[in-house]
Amino acid sequence: MTPAARPLLTWPGLCRLLWILWLGLAAVAPVRAGEVIEFDRAWAVLEPQGLPVREGEVDLGRRWDLDYPGRDGMAHYRLSLPPRTRDDMAMLFTRLGNQAEVRLNGVLLRRLGRLGDPAYDSGKEPVLLQLPAALLRADGPNELWIDASVQALRWGGLSVVHYGPEPLVRPLYEQLFSWRQTASTVFAACLAIMGGLAAVLWWRQREQLYGVFTLAAWLGMVRNLDQIWPEPPLPWPLWGAVVAASYAAHLALICQFTLVALGRMNPRLTGLVWTVLLSASGLAAASFATGQPLWWTIGLAVLVPLGVVTVAIVAHEAWTTRRTIALVLAVAGLAAVVAGLHDLLWVRSIHSSGLRLTWMTHAVFCFALIMAGMVADRFSRSVAAYRQLNAELAQRVGEREAELRQAFERLETQQRAQAVTEERQRIMRELHDGVGAHLVGLMHLVQRPDSDPRAVEDLARTALDDMRVAVDSLQHVEDDLTMVLAMLRHRLEPRLRAAGLALVWEMGDLPPLAGLSPQAVLHVQRIVLEAVTNAIKHARAATLVLSARLVEDAAMRPAIELSIRDDGVGPGTASGGLGVRNMRARAQNLGARLDIERAEPHGTVVRLRWPLSATGGATGGS
Repeated sequence: MTPAARPLLTWPGLCRLLWILWLGLAAVAPVRAGEVIEFDRAWAVLEPQGLPVREGEVDLGRRWDLDYPGRDGMAHYRLSLPPRTRDDMAMLFTRLGNQAEVRLNGVLLRRLGRLGDPAYDSGKEPVLLQLPAALLRADGPNELWIDASVQALRWGGLSVVHYGPEPLVRPLYEQLFSWRQTASTVFAACLAIMGGLAAVLWWRQREQLYGVFTLAAWLGMVRNLDQIWPEPPLPWPLWGAVVAASYAAHLALICQFTLVALGRMNPRLTGLVWTVLLSASGLAAASFATGQPLWWTIGLAVLVPLGVVTVAIVAHEAWTTRRTIALVLAVAGLAAVVAGLHDLLWVRSIHSSGLRLTWMTHAVFCFALIMAGMVADRFSRSVAAYRQLNAELAQRVGEREAELRQAFERLETQQRAQAVTEERQRIMRELHDGVGAHLVGLMHLVQRPDSDPRAVEDLARTALDDMRVAVDSLQHVEDDLTMVLAMLRHRLEPRLRAAGLALVWEMGDLPPLAGLSPQAVLHVQRIVLEAVTNAIKHARAATLVLSARLVEDAAMRPAIELSIRDDGVGPGTASGGLGVRNMRARAQNLGARLDIERAEPHGTVVRLRWPLSATGGATGGS
């Protein structure tokens, strides 16, 4: 029989094109009447396994599984093409599966897989076949043969075919490819990424929302990969069972994700979701195990009530709370239910022309976009909360800093006042114990009728030296011990000359002493002054050597060593005298060590060894 051929722009053909545009596809290039022909019927020889061979005209809008459920087989289609009018003719097979060979006028044009080998499925994408002008007859009809091997439950056989100039056929091919292959590729990639992101969030937070979405996304990814994967990783029909079970679980988990996102999940609804999930997945696996597509259809039908219940709950939530997320989920859920009914009733159960495309994968992908929006919203809210928290912390820190600054200023004022008080007390103590004591002694000496003028003079000089030393200790010496000793030398030289003592001054290169306080200066001056006074009074010496240098102490630490050595009858002091005890007490306050020894060949040496580590903390009383 001669196959029926008609121009594409008949009323049914125009409806199909408008229907594709309504699905959201880009505009198709204009198709002029008479230039593109649509074949929706063809002469065929069908050889279903275990049934008699059928020969005659068939409706290309009905797929193999509707007429021969659960059966493999072979199909041979013949189309009669009109004479060639152009050299750029092409054919578009909207679906051609599962393995096929295409011949034009007896010449093999394309082989899709190997006939009878289920390792390849040519029905995954539309096929655009350019017809060589050399093989097309211009003076008579042309005969096109399509031999196809079919596996049960795999949507095999031949769908609607378009024939015409390649520039006019290609736009329809591109639209079909975009709707099926490109969209599925994008969906699979996005679901993999979103599932991975949700998995990381679930791992960090252990929140049910992210865990449910991770499973739903990755199971949906399997379904989308199957749409574009002509060579599945598992043998058929095992791969078909995996994809079907994954798809059923994916849809059930999308319902659970929707309810969890609204906070409406409870044990009863959880039980319902998992009952439907296990039932639908089990029916899907049973369908491919037994080769009966009815079980898979029932499994899909089981999912519909769950979707309706979910949409009803979400719609009620949106109506009562006016929450934006509830409204968005209600719209997406309604679209998914409509898409599911469309695929179940008009694609799976009634018709499968290749132009009638499934809607469900596109509708369900909206939930991935919703999840992305929820993550972005939560992230933006977290950022805003962190910013607000940082602002509050900065304000609190500022307040605490102001309080600490005020407290520090009060403490600093108190410390300055305390330092002034301590310095006053120290000066008073020095004047009382030093100059005051000498003046009292001087008064007693003057009041004696037989007082020695020479003793009176010596005592007056001693009092004057004590007062000058006390005043010098208050001078700013800039941490320079050499300057302290130089001032003391200036004060002592008149006394030494009057006593007939020659002074030898030996100063090494001394480092700055950080924090050289007036107390420390006074201690050093008192120790040196006491040693010099003892040498003048008791040593009967001719020469006095005062030296200062940087050495190392017994612990190998750097130290300042001061020594006062005379060449008198030596030692000029007794170890138990009051003056020596005061010298040792002052050395202890400095954190230094004081030694009084016999000098060689004769005389006395007073040695003060002061570690640099102790120079910054020398404090204490007189």
